[in-house]
Amino acid sequence: MFQKPSISLSGFLGLGPSRSGLGIALLAVAGLALSAPLLGTPIPAAAADGVYVYVDGEGTMHFTNTPNDARFKKFRPKATIQRQRQRQTIARPELDATIAKHSRQHRLDPALIRAVIKAESDFDPSAVSRAGAMGLMQLMPHTAVSLNVRDAYNPEENIGGGTRYLRYLLDRFNGNLPLALAAYNAGENRVERYRGLPPIDETRHYVAKVMRFYHAFLTSESESLLRTVNPLSASFRSAPLVFSTTPSR
Repeated sequence: MFQKPSISLSGFLGLGPSRSGLGIALLAVAGLALSAPLLGTPIPAAAADGVYVYVDGEGTMHFTNTPNDARFKKFRPKATIQRQRQRQTIARPELDATIAKHSRQHRLDPALIRAVIKAESDFDPSAVSRAGAMGLMQLMPHTAVSLNVRDAYNPEENIGGGTRYLRYLLDRFNGNLPLALAAYNAGENRVERYRGLPPIDETRHYVAKVMRFYHAFLTSESESLLRTVNPLSASFRSAPLVFSTTPSR
C-alpha cells in the first residue's frame, strides 16, 4: 500500500516540521527549486545549493543543510534538472534491458510495460504532462514520492517505479488489467467508486489505447511500426480486443 509521504525538516535552515513540507517534497521530486512563497521564508540561492535530501523506508522525506548520514543526497534545483533533461536520452538496448529487468522483478509482461510507456510518453524520458506527470511512465509527483523515486526523469528509476505501481494496481484489482490501467490513469479511488471503468472519456480512451499497443507489441513483427502508425488507425481497430471492465470479487 502506498501512502502519502511524511516530511522531516528538523534542523533545516532553522525550520521545524510544517505543512509546507509536502510542497517542498513535491517540488524536490519534480525537480523544482525551493520557493520562498511556499515556504513562507525567503531562502537564498546559496542556501538551496546546500540542501540534501533522502527518503527513508517508510516514505518520509528528510531535508537538511548539514547532512550527517550517507543516505542524504544533494538536492538539485530546477536549472540543474532542466539541463540534464535536455540532454538525456536512452538507447534501445538500454531501454530493452531496463524493461526486462523490472518486468521480471514485478512479474509483468515486458510488452505491457512497453505499451504503457508508448501511451504515456512515446518513449521520451523527459516528457512532462500539463498535470505535472514526469518521465517515461509519467509518474505524478506524489506517486513518485510514494514509490521512493528520487529522479523521475531517470529511465531506470522511472520504469522501476512505474512497473512497481502497475503491479500494485493489478494486485488491488485482482489481476483485471483494464481496471488497473484505468486506475493508473484516473486514480484507484475512482475505479473503486464506480466498481468498473470510470465514465471518463479520457480514461476509457487511454485504456483502449494501451490495450491496442499491448496487442500490437505482442503480435507485430516490427515494433518500430508503432512509432509512425496512428494507434487508432484501421489496422489497430481491426485487432480483436476482449476484456472485462468490472472487478472480480
